[in-house]
Amino acid sequence: MFSDYSYTVSDRFMKYVAIDTQSDPHSSSFLSTEKQKDLSRLLVAELQSLGIHDAILDEHGYVFASIPSNTDKVVPVICYCAHVDTSSDSSGKDVKPILHLKYNGEPIILPDDPSQVIKKENHPYLLEKYGDDIITASGLTLLGADDKAGVAVIMDMVNFFQCHPNYKHGKIRVLFTPDEEVGRGVEQLDMKILNADYGYTLDGGELGSLEDETFSADGMSVIFSGISAHPGYAKGKLVNAIKIASEFISSLPDQEFSPETTEGRQGFVHPVHMEGTSERSVVDFIIRDFASENLKAHENFVRSLAEKVVVKFPGAYVEFLVREQYRNMKEILDQYPQVAANAALAIERAGLTLRKHPVRGGTDGSRLSFMGLPCPNIFTGEMAIHSKQEYVSVQDMQKAVETIVHLSMIWEEKS
Repeated sequence: MFSDYSYTVSDRFMKYVAIDTQSDPHSSSFLSTEKQKDLSRLLVAELQSLGIHDAILDEHGYVFASIPSNTDKVVPVICYCAHVDTSSDSSGKDVKPILHLKYNGEPIILPDDPSQVIKKENHPYLLEKYGDDIITASGLTLLGADDKAGVAVIMDMVNFFQCHPNYKHGKIRVLFTPDEEVGRGVEQLDMKILNADYGYTLDGGELGSLEDETFSADGMSVIFSGISAHPGYAKGKLVNAIKIASEFISSLPDQEFSPETTEGRQGFVHPVHMEGTSERSVVDFIIRDFASENLKAHENFVRSLAEKVVVKFPGAYVEFLVREQYRNMKEILDQYPQVAANAALAIERAGLTLRKHPVRGGTDGSRLSFMGLPCPNIFTGEMAIHSKQEYVSVQDMQKAVETIVHLSMIWEEKS
């Protein structure tokens, strides 16, 4: 089936990562950065060149496209989704992708910053990649495999089906989203325009992985109000909100309940941003757990620490703001077991061993599942994401293409 197919995924990927699409977590606008559309416009042009005549980029930065059904059966409409933006954790400007042929286990020294060395001791997944072709950045930026690997995989799937019209499938919808990295990827998405029954994000890591369980997530702001006074005449008057916030941060546990001390199914509270003046200081948290009902307990824990601190500062007070971010997709996917089951079968048909584990994070699929599109996450090979040592295996991306081709055909077979 794929023995004579010339994959386009790696060429597409290396072209896409060179386009700066970094989103901005501090922006209040949507899109958070207009430059994300630079890649989206290219994707629409490429889709149209492949014969996908309904490919569009809407005003909110979403790319929509369809591969029409080629079967007489009534088949659910399946959506494949990936996000075009990259994380702000490391620069995404002037990415220079490098292809390392036939990885041999030796450390990969990134040439523009030789202190950046990708080695199997720090990246144990590389132990499985001997002989693979590995793509990295040059050492000064992230690579952008999260999630341009997913974008390239979906585009190569489109190319495959357009080149092989005899393989039967139902209607396929393609969706590329902006602003996933800032937690707003589907905020302006019109589900009526998308018009799909089930979906899959292509935003996973290790070869063969299928993720149908994510964190549930809230954002929480702890707001300290002090009393401002001229520092020259502040004795007995000034109550410094910066000092209150600092003592509060110091009261957080350092051996538990944090990202750096938890794993598996353990939740955490994590301060991600702090700013302020002597009069008012704000500490922003992300709150995470696999059980949605545990989020309230975690938030109450943070409240109790803040309230214990603020009583030491007469005249000061504290307020709290909690925002729901996303919920564990498994709450929805358990109602539609065929969605994950078909993906698992597709992974096996691609000749892979299924890897299934919960995601200590979220995807667009987390929110899409609660918006009416049950949507687990499929591997792309993206590894060491959000860092200058990010890498991806070309062979992993190719297997992801095979997997979603098989998956589209499985939905047709079972209809």
